[in-house]
Amino acid sequence: MTVYVCEDSFDGILCGVYDAWMSKKGHDQVCLEIEQMEELRLFCEYVTVNVTPEKVEKTSEAIRKKLSETVYKKIYLASLSKEPGKADCIYRFLVDGFCCGRDILNMLHLPSVFEVFRLCRYVMNESHLLKEFARFSRTQEGLLISRIGPKNDVLTLLAVHFSDRMPSENWMIYDENRKRAVLHPADEDWFIIRSGQNGLHEISDWETDEEEYRSMWKSFCQTISIPQRKNYVCQRSHLPLRYRPYMTEFQ
Repeated sequence: MTVYVCEDSFDGILCGVYDAWMSKKGHDQVCLEIEQMEELRLFCEYVTVNVTPEKVEKTSEAIRKKLSETVYKKIYLASLSKEPGKADCIYRFLVDGFCCGRDILNMLHLPSVFEVFRLCRYVMNESHLLKEFARFSRTQEGLLISRIGPKNDVLTLLAVHFSDRMPSENWMIYDENRKRAVLHPADEDWFIIRSGQNGLHEISDWETDEEEYRSMWKSFCQTISIPQRKNYVCQRSHLPLRYRPYMTEFQ
């Protein structure tokens, strides 16, 4: 068995798919893994995948032309998952896809299709929750900032949503787990930067001038609550505990 070790990114997985496919070793004799896996397999040959624009372009073009744009979007969503086996799930899905053609999305009885749909659903669910749970604070310079700590890499999905909701605002969403942030200048396109760029490492020290508004928001939430109808189990099902450290009303 030959294991192709990919970078944990969409481009890295596409290059892994390209190398595994072009190796001509047979689909049963290859698999894809993400970097920094915890355990190595016995009697396997490990090959590091190099990311190049040529391989990304060829793989993307083949998927879009021979399958569909919808399939391309599905595997992109699956690549945002935190699960370490996502790269091989995408590879198996594409193997079945190039065999069955454009109808692959209707073949939920295939394990590969079921797994990709499961990964997509997991990513989209967390993205949907964060669209509601993300809280912004305004700095003294007028920048709206939000801190999140998602399990999946949903930063780009949130960027698309909030750029449509707040197109004329300067805002930033910072992913503490991946040390990355999306920046949106007012009336311009958003872009992503990593920790250490443009002072991003200092975000935890940034001060906002919204203490009064935070206090008012907390008071509002406490006032409208009905003590006799508190149901903490129901609350946790609608608002998981891991989101609360980033929400104003729970600080």
